[in-house]
Amino acid sequence: MIQARNERGEPQVRRARLLQRDRDHDLAIISIEGPALPALKLQNSDSVREGLSIGFTGFPIGGALGFSPVTHRGIVSSITPIALPGGNAQQLNEKLIQRIKSGAFNIFQLDATAYPGNSGSPVFDVETGNVIGVINMVFIKGSKEAALSQPSGITYAIPVNFLAELLKQR
Repeated sequence: MIQARNERGEPQVRRARLLQRDRDHDLAIISIEGPALPALKLQNSDSVREGLSIGFTGFPIGGALGFSPVTHRGIVSSITPIALPGGNAQQLNEKLIQRIKSGAFNIFQLDATAYPGNSGSPVFDVETGNVIGVINMVFIKGSKEAALSQPSGITYAIPVNFLAELLKQR
């Protein structure tokens, strides 16, 4: 189930069905019952450079704050491989080793604060409104609870070109 808004701006819950998944890039295409939602234009994410002003809208901490959309702003601070080496051997884990073996790919590091509930949100160029990425994860200092009380301000997004490729496969 997902939440959408009807033509009067009232929230409504709609049934969603998984159509396709890209596990390597943590993306999915879903079908939503009911009237079509407004389409978003995808921008070629190869054109994205550090310093680009971005925004993203989502439902942060939805269970605690209610399901109201919130928009955050920031910049693309870095374009970096998703498989970064750990500072020491204790930071290595099976997931990181598998990612390195399967081939790292570049992601966008954002100077913007995302919270639980923002994952999966489109990241857009504030000048054009075009989608350049999808929120994927947040750098957490300490425990997961610290993400709420002491956010790092570092968020990561998957470049939208991976979503465009997934759409072409349909």
